Amino acid sequence: MSLVRPGSVRHPERTESNKEQDEELNVRPVQQQKEEDLNIPDGGYGWVVVVCQLLITATTWGVNGSFGVFLDHYLTTNAFPGTSKIANAFIGGLSISQITLIAPLVTFSTKILGVRPTLCIGIVFETASLIAASYASRTWHLIVTQGLLFGWGCSFLYIGTYGIIPQWFSTKNGVATGIADSGSGLGGLIFSLGARTMISRLGLPWTFRIMAIATGAVNSICMALIRHRNTEIQPRQHAFDYRLLKSAKFILISVWICCSGLGYTVVLFSLPNNAINIGATAQQAATVGAMANLGMAVGRPIVGYFSDRVGRINMSALASILSAVFTLCLWTSGTSYGVLIAFSILGGLVFGSFWPMTGPVLVDVFGTRMLPTTLSVSWTLVSIPTAFAEAIALTLRRDGKSAYLFVQVFAGSNAGEERKAIDAVKPSV
Repeated sequence: MSLVRPGSVRHPERTESNKEQDEELNVRPVQQQKEEDLNIPDGGYGWVVVVCQLLITATTWGVNGSFGVFLDHYLTTNAFPGTSKIANAFIGGLSISQITLIAPLVTFSTKILGVRPTLCIGIVFETASLIAASYASRTWHLIVTQGLLFGWGCSFLYIGTYGIIPQWFSTKNGVATGIADSGSGLGGLIFSLGARTMISRLGLPWTFRIMAIATGAVNSICMALIRHRNTEIQPRQHAFDYRLLKSAKFILISVWICCSGLGYTVVLFSLPNNAINIGATAQQAATVGAMANLGMAVGRPIVGYFSDRVGRINMSALASILSAVFTLCLWTSGTSYGVLIAFSILGGLVFGSFWPMTGPVLVDVFGTRMLPTTLSVSWTLVSIPTAFAEAIALTLRRDGKSAYLFVQVFAGSNAGEERKAIDAVKPSV
């Protein structure tokens, strides 16, 4: 199906530029895209770009992945008296939503200012937000710093570089993106364990400050080393192209992304407190979250590798099925610490697979040149469910050892819906 607006054939006065823009939005089959991608190196300096993207992902999504440790600290120590559980949970959801919500602004920034200035903005926002959070004395201070400003910094860093890897890889696009996105799990593992140790030994303020120094230093190195191929690829960098909303394929992909983002956020942020709820210690709770991140660090390159062989959409559908099975069969049985660890590792292998797969799937369906535009709209749409994901989870939580049963069923059902959406894209690709 082509994204041709009503009346576009009937009006000869339409300019050639208008017609070219319509053609750019046509969905092209994968075979034609491989013809287009012949000039893509499929390696070379691209592997340096992969390492840079991995580190950027680790210092953005990885830090976000450790929020469960901070949330557990806020809930169990009553760090900010008089604050509701929902308000505490909203901090993490707000951070994730901001990463995707301002994607059009980041796309506009990379188009007007360039990649490196955009990354510089991200470094300033992220570092400043963590330092400011170290001086927080009220929950709304954290909502602004750890939630809002930190999310903006992550967006300028992560969204600002996400579309670069497909410029360097074609047949290896899936595995390259998977390796880069494994930084989310790797960073989550490091920051989860590190944050728990630092909070107990140094206190919350110095934990934020040390994380600010570490993330700022790593991202500055990545900013200096990363390279794009915008001159060769000539990507279409429209901040928000509403015509995509008329494409059935794009809507299905967006439903897949939104359901995936909702379920992923619920699981990742709920696990540490779920562990406390069944009698685990604070250190064991941090370990549960860390094991989920370890699973993601291992699983995302594997998902990417097989997606290059069996098809990106096929692999995305399989990952969604496995997410539903692990959640509904294993997590609902997680009334002991051992079962919760097993679920964290096995589930982590496939949780959040939409993060590394979104780019390759959109390239398969819409083409490399349209990736910045399709990503911009996709990320904006997913910001809505992720903003309220953990608040929804805490609303569904009950008392007792089965306190998270409704949360588990909710997350598993989301995984089932995301599988239906991405599977429906296949017949039309």
